[in-house]
Amino acid sequence: MGKHLKNNKKIAHIFTIISVIISALLQTFIIKSFIQPAGLLSSGFTGVAILIDKISTAFLGKSISISFSLLALNLPVALLCFKAISKRFVLYSLLQVFLSSIFLRVLDFKPFFSTSDDILNVIFGGFLYGICIVLALKGRASTGGTDFIALYVSNKKGKSIWNYVFIFNVIILCIFGILFGWTEAGYSILFQYVTTRVISTFHQRYVRVTLQMTTCKPNEVVDVYIKNFRHGLSCVDAIGGYSKKNVTVIHTVVSSYEVPEIVETVKMVDPYIIINSFKTEQFYGRFYQAPLD
Repeated sequence: MGKHLKNNKKIAHIFTIISVIISALLQTFIIKSFIQPAGLLSSGFTGVAILIDKISTAFLGKSISISFSLLALNLPVALLCFKAISKRFVLYSLLQVFLSSIFLRVLDFKPFFSTSDDILNVIFGGFLYGICIVLALKGRASTGGTDFIALYVSNKKGKSIWNYVFIFNVIILCIFGILFGWTEAGYSILFQYVTTRVISTFHQRYVRVTLQMTTCKPNEVVDVYIKNFRHGLSCVDAIGGYSKKNVTVIHTVVSSYEVPEIVETVKMVDPYIIINSFKTEQFYGRFYQAPLD
C-alpha cells in the first residue's frame, strides 16, 4: 500500500511538471502570436505594475520599476498560498512563471502562426490563454499573479471566483482606456472575457455534484466509498419498481472532478449499480474540499 501511494505521488509530480511545461510553452506562443500582434494590454498584476509605473511617471516624474512592483504584488499572495494551500502548489506555480519568462526570451513562434486580424487574435488568443491556465490548474499549479488570489479564495469559499477576477481585470483595463485610449482596452477586455469563459467551462474543481446510487449491495458500496473518499452519505431503503427486490438508494455530494473515480470504485464492488448524477446548485453544511497537494 505504501509503495502504491509513493508511485501515485511520483505520477502526480510527473503530470504536474508536464502540465507546467506545456502551459508555459502555450503561454509563450499566445503572447508572441496573438497578444503582441494585436497590441493587447496587460491585466492582472502585470497590468497593475504597468499602471503604477505610468501614473508615478506622469504625476511624480519618477518611474517605479515594473519588475519591483510585480515582485511586491506577487510575494505576499505567494506566501499566503504557501501557508494556506500548499508548498507544492506555489513552487510549481513559480516554476511555470520562471519557464514562461525563459521561453519568452529564447523562443520565437511567429513563423508558425500570424494574422493581422485583431478580432481573430483576440478570440483565438483568449481561448488558448484560457486553455493555458486550465492546463496549469489541472496539474495543480497556476500561472501566478491573480491566479494565486483566485485559487486561495476559491479554496476557502469552495466555489470558483474567476468571474470576480474578470471584473478586477476589466477595472484595470478601463483605467488604461481612460488614460491611454479605448481601442486596445476594448480588445483586451474581450480577450479577458473569452479567457474567463474557457476557464469556467473546463475547470470544474469547485462544481458540486449530487450522486444518487441504487444498489443491492449497500454494505459493500458504503464500505469501499468510506475507505476511499471523505464525503458523507445517506442511505434510504427502497423497493425496485420492476424487480420488487429490496434495494438501497445512497445519496452523496462530491466535487465534479471526483465523479469518474467514484463511479469506477463503486462499480468494482457492484457492477450492476445504477448511478444518477446531477449538478448541485446550492449546498449548505460541511463539505470536504480535497487539498491541492
